[in-house]
Amino acid sequence: MTSKLPEPPKRALTLRDVSEASGVSEMTVSRVLRNRGDVSTTTREKVRAAAKALGYVPNKIAGALASQRVNLVAVIIPSMSNMVFPEVMTGITDVLDGTGLQPVIGITGYRPEKEEQVLYEMLSWRPSGVIIAGLEHTDASRAMMRNADIPVVEIMDVDGTPIDSMVGISHRRAGREMAKAIAKAGYERIGFLGTKMPLDHRARKRFEGFTEALAKSGLEIHDKEFYSGGSALAKGREMTQTILNRSPDLDFLYYSNDMIGAGGLLHCLSENIDVPGQIGLAGFNGVELLKGLPVQLATMDAGRADIGRAAAEIIINRNAPDSDGAPVRTEISPVIEFGETLKRRRT
Repeated sequence: MTSKLPEPPKRALTLRDVSEASGVSEMTVSRVLRNRGDVSTTTREKVRAAAKALGYVPNKIAGALASQRVNLVAVIIPSMSNMVFPEVMTGITDVLDGTGLQPVIGITGYRPEKEEQVLYEMLSWRPSGVIIAGLEHTDASRAMMRNADIPVVEIMDVDGTPIDSMVGISHRRAGREMAKAIAKAGYERIGFLGTKMPLDHRARKRFEGFTEALAKSGLEIHDKEFYSGGSALAKGREMTQTILNRSPDLDFLYYSNDMIGAGGLLHCLSENIDVPGQIGLAGFNGVELLKGLPVQLATMDAGRADIGRAAAEIIINRNAPDSDGAPVRTEISPVIEFGETLKRRRT
């Protein structure tokens, strides 16, 4: 589903804007931002604070190219070790191939301050667009993107207000749909296993939608197990053993991603636990690699490659000479794959 969003006000910021905001000359602003010349510490701090508040990013393209953009698309994602994002990148590169636009990747490690740093460096080269994961950013990051005067596409999530365009799924809806499927299948004592969620905003939204829909069915989460670090099979096995030792009467385990879910499945198989009769399992992401498991894990396909393709198409269209510059909102519908670990018991 695609719809147009109201266009936010935009214009490229200049040294004059920083000069007026900081109360010093443009020449002094230039010296501070290029880290040149003899400028007092107080003045440097004043200029940098004003530039950060405005979202001003220096232009590293010199001379005759200064008013132009380079044929690069900044793609800013949390991780390449998480199997979700390589599929997103595949969708982006498939669409950009042959257009003259080249993706350049920046990794944030799920850290807002690192995202801010990566954005600053990438925007200083005046790319033709930005594709960035998530809708939650620092105020400085939002200011930089809002004033970059280039198309910005926030991906993976549509539960919020974008800076410009956005492409993704509703994670709250994804959580609700999985909870409804679990309740319909007849499971009643449900455990949740996932990441610590202060910075994993999409997992938090799925969890909120999940608990909301469970409550409407008269159910609740009976136990939870959280972890930090990579989404590893070994971590999933360890967490599953821990939660079942603590709460052996659980009859369903919902994992925040497929990798720990697959680890949980392997634990159950090794302990001869009947899946899905004694206990049901479900993950999230629809990771292709896990199709090789002896039992197919229930999951939800979030359309990652489709998200990458749609984001790249927005960048291309917005760079076309006849573009109206209007932001676009594209929502991808997540699809439950029941596999063999979520038995539909009721009709």
